[in-house]
Amino acid sequence: MTAQELANALEVSPRTIYRDLDALSIAGVPVYAERGPQGGCRLLESYRTNLTGLKEDEVRALFMLTVPGLLADLGLAREAEAALLKLTAALPTPFQQDAALVRQRLLLDPAGWFQPEEAVPYLPLLQEAIWQTQRVVMLYRRGDGSYVKRVLDPYGLVAKASIWYVVARSFHWVQVFRVSRIAEASLLASRFTRPEDFDLAGYWRDWCQRFERGQARYDVTLRVAPAGVPALVQTFGEGVHALLATAGQDDEPGRVRLTLAFESADAACRQLVGIGPHIEVLAPAGLRQQMADMALAVLAQYGAAHKEPDGTALWPDDGEAGAG
Repeated sequence: MTAQELANALEVSPRTIYRDLDALSIAGVPVYAERGPQGGCRLLESYRTNLTGLKEDEVRALFMLTVPGLLADLGLAREAEAALLKLTAALPTPFQQDAALVRQRLLLDPAGWFQPEEAVPYLPLLQEAIWQTQRVVMLYRRGDGSYVKRVLDPYGLVAKASIWYVVARSFHWVQVFRVSRIAEASLLASRFTRPEDFDLAGYWRDWCQRFERGQARYDVTLRVAPAGVPALVQTFGEGVHALLATAGQDDEPGRVRLTLAFESADAACRQLVGIGPHIEVLAPAGLRQQMADMALAVLAQYGAAHKEPDGTALWPDDGEAGAG
């Protein structure tokens, strides 16, 4: 067909047709133009697209995107599996093998270790409201335990470390709500208009940065013995190794000084007291006293269980506690 015939059929200008031909050619589609009475715009007759021209690395990336746990939360596990099967069947044979290799060699599991799953019974309702741009009324539990009633224009859902959040407009500004804290929710008959320029990924990135900057920072200086390193890593993650590698040496041989940041003194006390005597809080002084008070309270609670009815200790004090 000539460029003019294509322009008439697609209701665009010939200049647009030529621009589109250039774009198709750059994308690897074998289109070309011939001059002359019998000329025109042509597509190579033997050309067949391989599922919109997907490349090997693109196929692998596509099959890496599935996160089974989060899809199950959304009630889409079976649908996702069916879609992947259909996609695999539509791929050329070599690419089908690549897709199978990816699914057998890579699994994304966002859940943390030893973390109980949060109940999110209203996640499907929020999902429906987002697709239908329908308002939601909810009863929400705040962090302090109090409850508030809110009407939401839900813009999107975000899963961070397997915890679901809904990004929604409430009153006159966009806010973030933890889905597991929704005690009651129902759809309203009214609908809302989602702003065309709202970028969920961009908003979430900016919100996370503001949230982290807004959190109070409580720095704690520790003296760490080698025996305390495994417990520190288990509590705070593998990133502790990098901090230890640059930590300063302590006055006591074989020990290092390490500074960690916490949200508050209470949070630091709860996390550090469980590590035991292999670490010592050097500063702030108030935290040292708080940890001592907690240790005494724990001893008072559990120490009574190791005494005879007459008050004498079941465990001897001569270092032979394990003898009997």
